[in-house]
Amino acid sequence: VVAADKGTATFSDTANSIAIANNFWLGDAFASGGSTGYDHKKMGITARGAWESVKRHFRELGKDIQSTPFTVIGIGDMAGDVFGNGMLLSPCIKLLAAFNHVHIFIDPDPDPEVSFEERKRLFELPRSSWTDYSADLISEGGGVFSRASKAIKLTPQIRELLGTSAESLNPNDLIRHILKTRVELLWNGGIGTFVKSKSENHAEVGDRINDAIRVNADELRCMVVGEGGNLGVTQLGRIEFARHGGYIFTDSIDNSGGVDSSDHEVNIKILLDGPVSAGELDQTQRNNLLKQMTDEVAQLVLTHNYRQTQALSIASHQASEKLEEHARVIRRLERRGKLNRALEFLPSDDEIAERLAQGGGLTRPELAILFSYVKIALFEELHNSDITEDTYLSADLQRYFPTPLRMRYRSYMDSHPLHREIVATYITNSIINFADLSMISRFSDQYGFTAPEITKAYVSARDVFDMASFRERIDALDNKVSAETQTDMLIKMQRLVERGTLWLLQNSQQPLDIARSVERFTEGVGHIGRHLRNLVMPPHREALDQAVKKYTDEGVPQDLAEHCTGLGALYSGLDIVEVFAGSPFELDEVARIYFELGQRLTLFWLREQLLRLSTGHHWQRLATDGLYQDLFRYQRLLSSKVVKTSAKSKHVDFWMSHYKSEIERIEKTVAELKEQGSAPDLAMLMVAIRSVQALAE
Repeated sequence: VVAADKGTATFSDTANSIAIANNFWLGDAFASGGSTGYDHKKMGITARGAWESVKRHFRELGKDIQSTPFTVIGIGDMAGDVFGNGMLLSPCIKLLAAFNHVHIFIDPDPDPEVSFEERKRLFELPRSSWTDYSADLISEGGGVFSRASKAIKLTPQIRELLGTSAESLNPNDLIRHILKTRVELLWNGGIGTFVKSKSENHAEVGDRINDAIRVNADELRCMVVGEGGNLGVTQLGRIEFARHGGYIFTDSIDNSGGVDSSDHEVNIKILLDGPVSAGELDQTQRNNLLKQMTDEVAQLVLTHNYRQTQALSIASHQASEKLEEHARVIRRLERRGKLNRALEFLPSDDEIAERLAQGGGLTRPELAILFSYVKIALFEELHNSDITEDTYLSADLQRYFPTPLRMRYRSYMDSHPLHREIVATYITNSIINFADLSMISRFSDQYGFTAPEITKAYVSARDVFDMASFRERIDALDNKVSAETQTDMLIKMQRLVERGTLWLLQNSQQPLDIARSVERFTEGVGHIGRHLRNLVMPPHREALDQAVKKYTDEGVPQDLAEHCTGLGALYSGLDIVEVFAGSPFELDEVARIYFELGQRLTLFWLREQLLRLSTGHHWQRLATDGLYQDLFRYQRLLSSKVVKTSAKSKHVDFWMSHYKSEIERIEKTVAELKEQGSAPDLAMLMVAIRSVQALAE
């Protein structure tokens, strides 16, 4: 049971009293939002979560809506939780029009500062309506109109706003015009379905009350839709809007903050049952502690909203090039009985083929649905395995809870009755909100690894490369650098962790020990990352410097730019640490040998050519990915051979002098590839890589 605010808290209190009277194990955690729970309206958590989606969309459009005025139309009124809280989340909102079931509010040219204060007054006024809005604060030509009127006379200002020459309109037609107004944001905080696809009829929507005011998605002239309320737009309507260039996710993404907050409340109450039963905490102290943690609980929820929308944006950025992979995920879920494609309006195979031919991909609303099903499937696999009992993941269990609980009651977390569910949920979100949504299915289908095995390797790679702190530094650049630059950096980071995950899967004994893997590689990989410029050859260093300059010119701090441009080489840290183990040399010397071999044998250049080809069809990507990994493996084997020569100086020269003919063959082949008029194709590269393989083996 989820109660959204104190107005419905009595329902939760009644449910909890029944649970307590029957000695049900959840006690007053059976229903969230009661008199001792979190007040969603007071927290504004649902609207704040949806606002993360709105900010994300506008950031990608190049606009900071927290500092720059922007125009809005809305569905709802200031007494409502989602609409009211939402319309107070930026001082730059210019609310041009809004409607609820009783009134229509129009303010053709609002003053952001004045209107913000007036909306705030209405929000704090019990049971307010649009008629409580001070008429003298509405701009010229505007007003508040009753939906019971037969006709509403349109002022010149309203006609200009709506782009109509009509002298008057009935209320339903006026609302339809409002929904189709050219504006930056449509904010839905109401109840009902107001937008459908042109391919749907009103009966299919199933909301007869709003049939007369509903519009088609291709008629919308807003740039962004924020779905604070449920079902404001049909899924087909969302897809249609997105395919016409609009920015929208789904209501389940936008307004998930309320449910997420309740999830935390319930699990916190269950946790605190332990210290209460042990006499460490009485009921009053528990309730006070719950209240003290309100802000941090909200921040945990908002961070999840931020991460989830970030993941969807990255997926959308790569949607066209990854359509085949996404289609394979859809088919895999269908085969396992986890997804009904038609029910969720995901494209058929014929539609996917058509989009492939046109260079298109899944829209954001479609990706949002696919994300949800991928998460559900991964959660089930993790929950049904023993990975949730891995002691290393207790840190992830602790991250779910607010700081006071981690400090005082950590000992109760492992015995939490739902600790396996919490761990599985947290890890699922950690992976799918960061790695490509097809990673689990790709590694499973191509290499035969199970989801728990992939998860262990992923967590190891995530922590070895210290991705959490790196990601936070990129997030801190919001509205300081372009969203495109941030996305580029995040994709580089995503690829590093995915490659690291696969490396650990292929080069570690299974089942993988997460703690041992992290301990084994973290220090060495971190050292290589910090000293990379001093370890690589001059041509490689020059290339890094050029890439760094590109980032710094776009506003990225120097040290972060250096770290990001070195991510490709950082992956080599796993190989270098592997070669270093048991060698007679220092780590730096092994690294220099490794990078020198890569430069002198043109392995770097060959990998660059493979990356250029990796955007082809599915089977070509499989081939290029395999060859890409092979080149790293050969570089590791060759480095190990050089190290074993144990020469005290000129390691690479000494070793290469013994293989002149083999090396000349590589050099000749690569020279031919470089001299030809066009870029080498896959067959040409395979010939060159085969000569490297012969040398390595």
